[in-house]
Amino acid sequence: QVQLVESGGGLVQAGGSLRLSCAASGRTFSTYVMGWFRQAPGKEREFVATITWSGRTYYADSVKGRFTVSRDNAKNTMYLQMNSLKLEDTAVYYCAVGTRWYSGAYRPGDIDYWGQGTQVTVSS
Repeated sequence: QVQLVESGGGLVQAGGSLRLSCAASGRTFSTYVMGWFRQAPGKEREFVATITWSGRTYYADSVKGRFTVSRDNAKNTMYLQMNSLKLEDTAVYYCAVGTRWYSGAYRPGDIDYWGQGTQVTVSS
């Protein structure tokens, strides 16, 4: 089992920045791919970004150039730096771990472990 705890969410004005963190514990040797998904009210959970153990990243088109995913393997922690935030970035952000590697965007069904989520609200 892998336990994931997110932090860093909050309220920010449009154009601002936030940094999310996700700390993994438990069977962390299996945290091959870590990633972020988000879910806005009334919408399906959607892919944001992933990063492999070796640092290979992939982003959704909607966040490319604004968000940066990174990880510190020694600390079993992943980060999501979110810049130039837009109103449409408002959502609950979920940390995710997949034990299998896929090229491209992950689907929720590809994920093995989820965090509890952290709210990000972007105001005008």
